[in-house]
Amino acid sequence: MLTYDVGVNNFISMDQKLSIFEGKEIRKNMSQGEWWFSVIDVVGALTDSTQPSKYWTAMKVRVHGEGDFQLSTICRQLKLESSDGKKYETDCANTEGILRIIQSIPSPKAEPFKLWLAKVGYERIQEIEDPELATKRTRDLYKAKGYSDDWIEKRMRGIAVRENLTREWENRGLKEKKEYSILTAEISKATFGMTPSEYKGFKNLKRENLRDHMTDLELIFSMLGESATTEITQSRDSQGFPALRTDANEGGKIAGDAKKALELKTGKKVSKSDNFLSEPEGRKRLK
Repeated sequence: MLTYDVGVNNFISMDQKLSIFEGKEIRKNMSQGEWWFSVIDVVGALTDSTQPSKYWTAMKVRVHGEGDFQLSTICRQLKLESSDGKKYETDCANTEGILRIIQSIPSPKAEPFKLWLAKVGYERIQEIEDPELATKRTRDLYKAKGYSDDWIEKRMRGIAVRENLTREWENRGLKEKKEYSILTAEISKATFGMTPSEYKGFKNLKRENLRDHMTDLELIFSMLGESATTEITQSRDSQGFPALRTDANEGGKIAGDAKKALELKTGKKVSKSDNFLSEPEGRKRLK
């Protein structure tokens, strides 16, 4: 099942994630039960090239010219999110394919990368056998980044709330990724007065996950909007995109009205432009 987190078409959970190898992001996508990794990201991580896409193009020509097979035949085009927040068809390869590709990359990082690749695959097997491990690893990751325990609890609860909502949407007729994005935008606009893409611009974010840069209150009102939408949808037994869109707008409005009431009482805005990209200590002050 897909989990659509708030952000510009940001699909997290088991279908698409980022992994980190020596500080470099490696995008990956789950397909038919196995991870497929962005070849360009792998090339960039192993070569430190500032133009990994050009390196990959030249590499394919070189390998084919040497009489070897075409590297593109072991790749699959999958949509991955780019730095502009949009999704593009990207060359991806599974573990076997990546191992073959890195044989053609002269890099001292090749062996450490093989070990990293094996670890990623092993963790996936563990998570299939014990889904709670995925939750624990997510908690540990946030902890390592410097987030406070209270914030982590809200973030994890928000993920669960989001999963409940997207499960309802899936069971009630939503199939296209674009439809999930539209409904998410409806809730966000009604709650915060901004769509997820506008909110990311407000916080000066690009490919980062929006909720990882929300304060406690922003997370709470996000959860309220999505929880209210779920309750409305269940009570009405709504089916199909038009009805679910109405529910999303009304659920978001409940959270938006509560947010406005709090702002009126406190004289403070709930939405904050702060992000925490360069402030590790700031993550501990997410209030």
